[in-house]
Amino acid sequence: MLVRLVCVAGARPNFMKIAPLIEALRQDAAFAVRLVHTGQHYDENMSSRFFGELGLPEPDYHLAVGSGSHARQTAAVMERLEPVLEQEQPDGVVVAGDVNSTLAAALTAKKMGFTVIHLEAGLRSFDRTMPEEINRIVTDAISDVLLVSEESGVRNLLREGVPEERIELVGNIMIDSLRKHLDQALQSDIRVRLGIGDGAFGLVTLHRPANVDDEDRRSEILAALAEISSEVPLYWPVHPRSRARLEAQRTPLPESIHLCEPLGYLDFLCLEATCKVVLTDSGGIQEETTALGVPCLTLRENTERPVTVGCGTNRLAGTSKESILSAWEQTKANPKRGELPPLWDGHAAERCVEALRRFFAKPQGKARDV
Repeated sequence: MLVRLVCVAGARPNFMKIAPLIEALRQDAAFAVRLVHTGQHYDENMSSRFFGELGLPEPDYHLAVGSGSHARQTAAVMERLEPVLEQEQPDGVVVAGDVNSTLAAALTAKKMGFTVIHLEAGLRSFDRTMPEEINRIVTDAISDVLLVSEESGVRNLLREGVPEERIELVGNIMIDSLRKHLDQALQSDIRVRLGIGDGAFGLVTLHRPANVDDEDRRSEILAALAEISSEVPLYWPVHPRSRARLEAQRTPLPESIHLCEPLGYLDFLCLEATCKVVLTDSGGIQEETTALGVPCLTLRENTERPVTVGCGTNRLAGTSKESILSAWEQTKANPKRGELPPLWDGHAAERCVEALRRFFAKPQGKARDV
């Protein structure tokens, strides 16, 4: 029995999830893997550099969809992926995370009659104004195998009527990447290159349209960052979306907020592991800071990763100046020590492979004999 899988990825968080799985699958003679890069993130720092640092093989297919509106990007992935799947005729298509590429690939595969496997299934923010939430809900609804990173995901899927036998709690595969590369990351000279030195500093990421595009909300967040930076300098690798908005605004940032270009995986992980605090609206960074034991202030009103708040180092800080500064004061007075959530042990990829072996051994998931 040979199980032919096509793994689809298109954005930086996807790469960190898919890399350990591809490595584990390629060590198992029962699987043959093809990698499709949709090109949703396409510049050197947002994509190519990640492939090298994560040890990902060169993609077998590159769809080069680039940027665009949600509809255009989703449609472009679907249109360009269809002939790839027609040629490959896989037993299953693996999609990761919650970006537009995830939804597009799942829809295409399902309409063509292929098994859909969702890596990082079941996460819910319960905020349907978030495009990622729509992508998560729709992808999970049509997936045949749902690989879940935390226990809240299992509860969410069962509540939505997903049969229990389709759900597999495998743990957080992003932590597989983190554990594998942390020692190497700590050898990075990024602190020297940015002139950080040996002192305490904070790390900022901000990219969600709800935070970046709304002028009032952006102003509130920036005002809070400015005040925090008077106590601890902040370093901000600026997402292209954020840079465009910052360049258009009239109020200059204080010199204690240092803007830099987007970073590769190892450089960013080095800063993340050695900083005093992370302020972010990213989902994956909430998880990484919990694994690293670094305080995290999430600049959102909700999170699809509640385990990072319940037992990790994450605090929901909201998006107003007042709420963010309140969370900052709480963090200084009583920093959350946190603990590692269940199955965040660096072996999630192995459990994914075991789950896929079980599925494809069943009559409904049986792979072709070759």
